[in-house]
Amino acid sequence: MNIFRKIIAIIFGLFLLFGAYNHIANPEFYAPMIPDFVPENVANILAAITELVVGVLLIIPKYQKWGGLGFAILMLIFLPIHIWDLTKEAPAVGSKTAATIRLVIQFIVIALGWWIYKGSKK
Repeated sequence: MNIFRKIIAIIFGLFLLFGAYNHIANPEFYAPMIPDFVPENVANILAAITELVVGVLLIIPKYQKWGGLGFAILMLIFLPIHIWDLTKEAPAVGSKTAATIRLVIQFIVIALGWWIYKGSKK
């Protein structure tokens, strides 16, 4: 794996570790993004565990390939939330413009996760 790919993997890993911590320390931040039919506590706990595991995989060089795949899948799972948020009259975080930018970024990070996966050895 080239150095740029490793750096991106570590940055995403750290981002996910922060997110995992924040889901537990500051769950009310995520409340507006969680659909009404999903229990907030369950969503935050599952997201924290998943982000913790994938974040650790992305940071450990031996497991970065699987971390990249896990990251791409996780971002695909979060994609409907961004689409749903964009369709709301008042998006959960920011304006319609911010929601649109977040959706575009979501596609980019999905592609980068796949890039980490495909460019990693075993």
